[in-house]
Amino acid sequence: MEFLYLLESIRNPVCDAIVGALTYLGDEIAFLATALVVFWCFSKHRGYYLMSVGFCGVVINQTLKLIFRIPRPWVLDPNFKAVESAIPAATGYSFPSGHTQNAAGTFGGLARGAKKTWARIVLVAIVVLVSFSRMYLGVHTPKDVLVSLLVGAVLVFALYPLFEYAKKNEKVYYIIFASFFLITLAYFAFTQIYPSFVELDAAHINSGVKNAATILGATAGILISFPIESKFVKFDEKATLLGQIVKVAVGLAIVLALKSGLKAVFGGDDEIMFLRAVRYCLIVVFSACVYPLTFKYFAKIGKKKA
Repeated sequence: MEFLYLLESIRNPVCDAIVGALTYLGDEIAFLATALVVFWCFSKHRGYYLMSVGFCGVVINQTLKLIFRIPRPWVLDPNFKAVESAIPAATGYSFPSGHTQNAAGTFGGLARGAKKTWARIVLVAIVVLVSFSRMYLGVHTPKDVLVSLLVGAVLVFALYPLFEYAKKNEKVYYIIFASFFLITLAYFAFTQIYPSFVELDAAHINSGVKNAATILGATAGILISFPIESKFVKFDEKATLLGQIVKVAVGLAIVLALKSGLKAVFGGDDEIMFLRAVRYCLIVVFSACVYPLTFKYFAKIGKKKA
């Protein structure tokens, strides 16, 4: 806690606002947007890789949270004050840091495949800044952050050669995605059974189950989408710069609208977990198989006529 008290002593409104903005680079929306941009515009292969690193990271992260059940810093030490604006988003247990792991998986995964040295430096710097932001805001301890960085790094480097091998043998993709689905299914079952053996409050149980349903639906979506896209859709990622910008802007707007719209249809905040899983499955299927059917039109934007 000494380091957190040191950071608390140097806080000021300007830094609070800047660091508070930086921390959103480790948010679920930032991960989703980055993975989709890579998938739609640069490389389907890299997109699947980033999604897999991210989804596996969430399963490990949430499992560790429920097993260790370490409270947030301001609960551990009532004298410590976190940045007020950061507290509402800091749900669930403290150890390990979900935002840090999201950043390590997303931007670390991009750095692993980057060809340019400057790009790798920038991407790793983003991971470091997000990690620091979680401690500066007072929502995580150094231990929370370091363990998340370690888990993220292991996943980035362990899954990379596996996906490189899958490029040469398509059957490996099916094995990978089926394995991930079974892992997330096991994690979902764990969140249903585990609370019977330990003392958990309703908020933490709900947080764990919601994350489990989200990841279960997303991995099911990939398992469904991959054969459909690879055999029937076969979209081309290439387009002019203007075409890519329009493609991403329209696509992300639709995905976010779909995410919110389906939630409202499925019950809003009272959405049952099965429907939450269905919602995220539909979002992935739409993103991978339905929306890409329009890419041939975006590819024409900005092209010079012969």
